[in-house]
Amino acid sequence: MKHDVIISGAGPVGLFLACELALAGCSVLILEKAEHPHSPLKQLPFGIRGLSAPTIEALYRRGLLHELEVPKRLKNPHSGAVQGPRRQVGHFAGIPFHEGNIDTTQWKYRLPGDTDTSIIAEMKELETVLTRRAEALGVAIKRGIAVTGFHQTRNGVTVQTTDQIFQSSWLVGCDGSRSTVRKAGGFDFAGTEPAFTGYSTQVDIVDPEKLRPGRNVTAQGMYLQSQPGYLVLQDFDGGAFHKEGAPLTLEHVQEVLRRVSNTDVTLSALHIATTWTDRARQATTYRNGRVLLAGDAAHIHAPLGGQGLNLGLGDAMNLGWKLAATIHHKAPEGLLDSYHTERHPIGAQVLDWSRAQAAIMKPNPEARALHAIFRDLIDTRDGATYFAGRVWGIYTHYDLGGDHPLVGHSVPNLEWEDGTKIGELMYDGRGLLLDFSPDRPLQPLAGGRLHYVHRPAKDQLGMAALLVRPDGIVAWAADTAPSLRHASAAASRWGL
Repeated sequence: MKHDVIISGAGPVGLFLACELALAGCSVLILEKAEHPHSPLKQLPFGIRGLSAPTIEALYRRGLLHELEVPKRLKNPHSGAVQGPRRQVGHFAGIPFHEGNIDTTQWKYRLPGDTDTSIIAEMKELETVLTRRAEALGVAIKRGIAVTGFHQTRNGVTVQTTDQIFQSSWLVGCDGSRSTVRKAGGFDFAGTEPAFTGYSTQVDIVDPEKLRPGRNVTAQGMYLQSQPGYLVLQDFDGGAFHKEGAPLTLEHVQEVLRRVSNTDVTLSALHIATTWTDRARQATTYRNGRVLLAGDAAHIHAPLGGQGLNLGLGDAMNLGWKLAATIHHKAPEGLLDSYHTERHPIGAQVLDWSRAQAAIMKPNPEARALHAIFRDLIDTRDGATYFAGRVWGIYTHYDLGGDHPLVGHSVPNLEWEDGTKIGELMYDGRGLLLDFSPDRPLQPLAGGRLHYVHRPAKDQLGMAALLVRPDGIVAWAADTAPSLRHASAAASRWGL
């Protein structure tokens, strides 16, 4: 059987992309090399992930957000932290920003009914929810089958595995930082080498009173104790230990912990341990013919601030409807290529954000001086608002042209008198044409991949009409009553 799309990798990015494609009527096969999805590293506390505004909006707009139970339990990841205005709600390079310093009035197009700016989720639960939705939509998931290579022609892709061959029209690599699809496809993976080796560990501590709880940036690196015995370390060794791939022993972890924490703490047992680095690389193009990349296959960086998962899910949300339109021969010229032109700059920004954090955490006088300056800036109203906006994805924007300031941004969660909100109208993956004017209806544009709504909203933010893409991005907006010609031109540009 030939599928429309084969996705290599059944992580959250591959699963979410499969859901988007299947929602649009595409046949999808996921090939995953791991035989089982279970891993202690996907469960709390190792599996904790911060979801930012664009990801939360994406899950909400597909009716998935309410299925996550962990965010309802873990309202505040900084347990035991100061509450009230000085409550820590995020960080940059370990420097906290506080709730009371954030001026949300600077975010002009956010409404009281918008989804949260950040929540805490668990990797295991997120994968479970996405797997359930993908299978309900008819996605085939085959585990224990590793993609080893592929051959593409003008009409399709032949995907090779260890003992089988599969046919598809398109192939998407969502197979992680060591992506086989990226390597076999000859994608250039450019970037910078690491400054540190990171460790995620579960240990037994003989004298836990010698370590402080929470995140601690020291003169030698950083250690984070999220709860007793669960430690994350950063050792600025240039990534040497991770590169060596030497076995992780109790003695080695204890030595690193003692050096980084500047204590003589003693460990009695090592239960779980893995390493990672701040190596930052990005594919120079996200598409090669009928082969595309998304998630860690397209970009890697340190997991500082929890940006990686959000970046990958944003790739999936952007790519899904565009690839589906291409498969159904409804895509205008250049639509699929806009996946790269829109997402590559966002990825580059996140990589630089990660590099900046690593730079001011280095154990040297220059970094400590910068760290002190950043700490002062982040503790101001404008500073905290800026950093929160970046960490939470509030400032995410695509350069789509047009004069209206909302174009290229996520659509606010507008609400109508009957309580219906925009997010609820997007569960089926179609775009929206919202017409708030009392006359001159734009009804002829309705149908296909576009819902038409012609009625006033409670708060229209001064707009008369707007066009929303299937991914929730405003493609066109007008503050005065629009003409059918202008609305039609905007819809045609995006194949809606």
